[in-house]
Amino acid sequence: MNDSPGWASPGSSPSGEPGRTDGPGAPQDAAPQNWSEQQPPAGQWQATGGWGAPPPPTGPVWGGPAPSGWQQPHWGAPPSPKPGVIPLRPLGVGEILDGAVSTMRAHWRTVLTISFAVSLLTQGAMLLVQGFMLDDSATLNSLDEGAAPSFDDVMNAVGGTLAAGGLALVITLLGSVIATAMLTMVISRAVLGHRVTLAEAWSDARHQLPRLLGLTLLLSLIGGGIIAIGIVPGILVAVGGATAAGAGLAFLGGAVALGVVVWLMIRLSLASPALMLEKQGVLKSMARSVKLVRGSWWRILGIQLLTMILVYIVSSIIQIPFAVVGMAAGNDGLSAFASGNQAGLGWTYLIVVGIGAVIGSTITFPIQAGVTALLYMDQRIRREALDIELARAAGIPGHSDALGGAGAPGNSSATGG
Repeated sequence: MNDSPGWASPGSSPSGEPGRTDGPGAPQDAAPQNWSEQQPPAGQWQATGGWGAPPPPTGPVWGGPAPSGWQQPHWGAPPSPKPGVIPLRPLGVGEILDGAVSTMRAHWRTVLTISFAVSLLTQGAMLLVQGFMLDDSATLNSLDEGAAPSFDDVMNAVGGTLAAGGLALVITLLGSVIATAMLTMVISRAVLGHRVTLAEAWSDARHQLPRLLGLTLLLSLIGGGIIAIGIVPGILVAVGGATAAGAGLAFLGGAVALGVVVWLMIRLSLASPALMLEKQGVLKSMARSVKLVRGSWWRILGIQLLTMILVYIVSSIIQIPFAVVGMAAGNDGLSAFASGNQAGLGWTYLIVVGIGAVIGSTITFPIQAGVTALLYMDQRIRREALDIELARAAGIPGHSDALGGAGAPGNSSATGG
């Protein structure tokens, strides 16, 4: 008897004997079941004559091939394999966000250690800079105390403020690069269901850190340069005497430049995971991002905007209570904040708010990095069948020989190999 599922007509017999049903264990002379009294007894009808062909069966019968013209039952497509935090198929928006959060839950020791260390470093630098700006006389805050500051006072204040802000920006940039690099490697292993320690994440990421830093600086320079090109003509017109016209031109140019920057940054938004996971250079990773984003610009923009909104909401929920406590515990309490006198808030306020910022960043860093990395994998699954390579790398049965060789789609693995 054939073990493959199929349909068989009532009363048919593999041995050719009339009156025998094809179901397992049925008696040889049993009449067809559930027939009306007007139908003839077993052995007095044929499938192609006399009384005509019997009605089709009401369920699957084991034991023979399906007759011509009859269809096999449709049981639905098998579920996609899910060795790790995402199923290996094109992802929806909810699955991308869930994958980022699931990575943080499944590998919380490694993920939270990375994000906490980076958050502590960056927020500590910001705390010191803000404290310096509150206490140092060579900052813009000190100009409020003088009735008519001289040109030298203004230049010293501007220079001090820019120096402090620049130092904080550099430290924040370095911390962001380290967090992005290490969290991307954690997520690439979480997709395969592999565990990763802090030492393994650092070992995977450290060789690409200089390139990632160069990519981040280059993207920042490109964005800043485009904005400058948009507003400088208006500034020059305003300096020439036409203040109103110059202001209007600067606003219009800035708006157009901002639109160009958004368009370009979305096109290049997948350069960071491409650089880390494919071991690409700076320019090649930018070209890879442009290729992967092509045709999906609006979708990626929407997912990134949704992520930014969620991150802002989560961060605000965490930080607002700390800000209220900090204002209440400051030197002048809530009155200093209401009057706009940040210098009156003091170190107590900055420390309490900094604690809230560290907690908020510790939670939101992995979400941002996770969404970007999973977007990259999703685009490669849609365009390059990366799911086949991921299934092979995860050791899923039936996929070990799915790829014929080095030229197979998605061969540059998302696992960072």
